[in-house]
Amino acid sequence: MYKEYLKRLIDFLISLIGFIILLPVFIVVTIGLYFANDGKPFFFQSRPGLNERIFRIVKFKTMNDKKDMNGNLLPDSERLTIIGSIVRKTSIDEIPQLINVLKGDMSIIGPRPLLPEYLNLYNKNQKRRHEVRPGITGWAQINGRNAISWKRKFELDIWYVENVSFWLDIKIFFLTIKKVFVREGISQEGQATMEAFNGKN
Repeated sequence: MYKEYLKRLIDFLISLIGFIILLPVFIVVTIGLYFANDGKPFFFQSRPGLNERIFRIVKFKTMNDKKDMNGNLLPDSERLTIIGSIVRKTSIDEIPQLINVLKGDMSIIGPRPLLPEYLNLYNKNQKRRHEVRPGITGWAQINGRNAISWKRKFELDIWYVENVSFWLDIKIFFLTIKKVFVREGISQEGQATMEAFNGKN
């Protein structure tokens, strides 16, 4: 009952109220990133969602588009702007995803949506992460976020899929708030975010 119907209703109500409350922050950050990123405050990217359906995720753009002499993008750590670093560390970059939740592409709680190119690298068990809508935060996020291995991340995602409930979502929601203040697991050691998944790591 909860997983099939109530979860979506709660997602819609929370995201609507949350977006209204956070609108002033949304506006201020948008203006700041507009100037920091040459007029590009938002980052759009295709991601697989429920049943591997592709949708366009929207986030605040925390990295610029600077390239090396060969025209290749510089490493993430070198493209992360000062304001982008603050936005990322405080998880403010996730606010625009409330729009994705309102549209039904995402949930407040669920496995984080990854890149489409990873789909062909998943084994049968890893693909199960797409049995639920992807979330702004999730079980893996409160248990290490980007600081844990891909293997552990998938284990946590699948555990959530198999145990999703109202009370589990409540627990994840409040632990996420705690993590935002503690600022744990923002990145892997030596990386601005996390290394790419190659089907092995």
